[in-house]
Amino acid sequence: MADTLVTGGTGTLGRVLVERLREDGRPARVLSRRPGDGHVVGDLATGEGIDAAVRGCDVVVHCATGRKDVETSARLVEAVRRNGSPHLVYVSIVGIDRIPFGYYRQKLAVERLLADSGLPHTILRATQFHDLVVAMLGALGRVPGVLAVPRGVAFQPVDVRDVAGRLAALAAGPPAGRVADLGGPEVRAFDDLARAWLAADGRRRRVVTLPVPGRLAAAVRGGANLAPEHAAGRITFEQYLQAAGVGR
Repeated sequence: MADTLVTGGTGTLGRVLVERLREDGRPARVLSRRPGDGHVVGDLATGEGIDAAVRGCDVVVHCATGRKDVETSARLVEAVRRNGSPHLVYVSIVGIDRIPFGYYRQKLAVERLLADSGLPHTILRATQFHDLVVAMLGALGRVPGVLAVPRGVAFQPVDVRDVAGRLAALAAGPPAGRVADLGGPEVRAFDDLARAWLAADGRRRRVVTLPVPGRLAAAVRGGANLAPEHAAGRITFEQYLQAAGVGR
């Protein structure tokens, strides 16, 4: 079995991926700044411990993300290059080449870094996670009595369990470059998702839509964040809400 290192293995996606790999009987280690069960200590921010963490791995799944993605990913790429060039699998986001958002520009730069590295790699773009949609709704719902969402915006949220399943399969296969995007099972208007969330949470709020100016909002209204032709995710937003215990 391939020995797999997962960066960001304690995060929303990484934690589920590690569980999936171990359930499949595949050895998986978590890169972490702190010691722990199944952890290897290393810090992408400084490079400390990264060579030792990568050494001996057949696959590295890069789920770690942050404000300095390009810098930290470059450190990982160099460590991979120095230590046998294992298969590097990277999870990215649908629409990063069409939505003018700083974080997305970082993700796109990392994709280009991998493509130009000469290393065996695979890149998977996924649509926004259910968790992110709920976080956005939670932030927007702080005003009493009303929930205002951007007008004309839709999302295609995907569950991290579906993404983890696809990443596990890609990690078990040969390097494939950029593969088909992974979208959630449904494209849903943001106000529709808002009503589903409120219903699950047992809250009574009036949902209103408001126009939002700017290039970023225009790109999302144009569907740059969607992948309807790749609606391979199986877990719906309502199923996620139920499993997450929203409203209990």
